[in-house]
Amino acid sequence: MQHSRSPMIHALFAKQTRQKLAYEAIDASPEGLETAVRGFGAAGGKGLNITVPHKHKAMQLCDALGSEAEQAGAVNTITFVTTTRLRGDNTDGIGFMRDLVVNHNQNVRGARILILGAGGAARGILPPLIEAEPADLVLANRTVGRAEAVVAKLGAKIEVCVFEDLGQKRPFDIVVNATSAGLDGRRPPFPAACLTPDSFCYDLAYSLKETPFVRWALERGARRAVQGWGMLVEQAAESFQIWRGVRPDTTAILAQLDRAAPRVNAS
Repeated sequence: MQHSRSPMIHALFAKQTRQKLAYEAIDASPEGLETAVRGFGAAGGKGLNITVPHKHKAMQLCDALGSEAEQAGAVNTITFVTTTRLRGDNTDGIGFMRDLVVNHNQNVRGARILILGAGGAARGILPPLIEAEPADLVLANRTVGRAEAVVAKLGAKIEVCVFEDLGQKRPFDIVVNATSAGLDGRRPPFPAACLTPDSFCYDLAYSLKETPFVRWALERGARRAVQGWGMLVEQAAESFQIWRGVRPDTTAILAQLDRAAPRVNAS
């Protein structure tokens, strides 16, 4: 939790929209998640965000789910309808698509898109990507079984493969990293053949320095590679709107965040 920028982001939201709000990080173990959530509600809390690795378990605590949470099989936003009745939503996909399409001006419809990784991060962004009607959508993972399980749950036409097979496929217009590849110091295990000089690469991870995936993409000739700072802000704005009924101006917030904690985006 030490790395979280969410308290600062929500403080900026509250100041901009003139809302009285206290937003703080709560460190909870997987075993202590329910106790932490219930205790927060009992103390008068109105809503909270859930981070990895708690998003699937958080869904099981909720009495009602938004459609995005049902599709993703994960919750990142909890609202206390009463002190004991919880609603779960997932704003990750909405935040990702807004950052990709609006902030980065990427055309998803008709594009060839590759998602690297079949974990919870991928499940959150796949439903809105499917709705945007790309020409091709490929889900690659270290093991094919996990990717197949994700696709089966979504009931959509998505091609699956292992990372090594990507070298045999045509390059992609948009490549999204939903793995932690490279964060352990090893080189990301993706074939360079999946990129072209026109490829746009998006790392769902974010850091105050260049992430391994961004470095990998640029070194292999991608047109542009960005981190997930914009998604962090956009999904937070969606959560804020659920709780407060008003959506902050994220353009202004991203500019302020750049000054306080610069995003590392490269082109």
